[in-house]
Amino acid sequence: MGRERWFVRKLGEDKDYAMVFKRLKADLDAFLERDPAARSRLEVAVLYQGYHAVVYYRLSHWLWQHGLKFIGRMVSQFGRLLTGIEIHPGALIGNGFVIDHGTGVVIGETAEIGDRVTLYHDVTLGGVAPSVDSAAQVGTKRHPTLESGVIVGSGAQILGPITVGEDARVGANAVVTQDVPAGVTAVGIPARIIMPRDRSKCGEFRAYATTPEGVPDPVQMVLDQMRAQMGEMQSRITELETERDALKKSRKKNKRDNDDDAGTGKKSSVA
Repeated sequence: MGRERWFVRKLGEDKDYAMVFKRLKADLDAFLERDPAARSRLEVAVLYQGYHAVVYYRLSHWLWQHGLKFIGRMVSQFGRLLTGIEIHPGALIGNGFVIDHGTGVVIGETAEIGDRVTLYHDVTLGGVAPSVDSAAQVGTKRHPTLESGVIVGSGAQILGPITVGEDARVGANAVVTQDVPAGVTAVGIPARIIMPRDRSKCGEFRAYATTPEGVPDPVQMVLDQMRAQMGEMQSRITELETERDALKKSRKKNKRDNDDDAGTGKKSSVA
């Protein structure tokens, strides 16, 4: 009981707890802003597992910051059991954070997330450091940094201590292992960068990090290039076959002419 009383007193005395509620309100408003299916704050607060995961994270992170790391991990794991979303309490997450649909999201200990970031289901912000000699990795940066305004589509894997720049997009199922510049879209395995033609649209919210209109799909571009090259090759093959057939006809004609000349010469010598 003494420990519990100390904790309640500490919570009441510490002004940081007020920031937790401010952040949760900002998160709640962000869900309403970005999800057209959300009709009220009450609906989001009661029914949205993504928001529930953010609530558990805010509480566990507060505990983690105040030295109650074991309790913070307990709260984090409890939230994982209830929501299917795992956010390490050591991660740093800014205001207006949205996890839409959410199931399967994993955010590692040293991940850093800016303001107005949106993640969809099955996203992983993971590390690539080997599990051996884990003691040497304590306190090191192992997970990615997502700057403000980033949107990550479902199934995307962002791995290692890399940075995804402000207002960048990561497409569904992309695997990102290198830095992504601000304002671009990364798609594919491994991820490739798409440069938007209209830079003024970089900050617009796009559900599931879909590619803006007018921005070419790099895979489609490669396929189109391959089709064009195959068309050129087919045309060249047709030209070569035509030249070959003409050469064969010319050789046959020359052979017949030579044979005729040889036959005429023989007749003349006999006469």
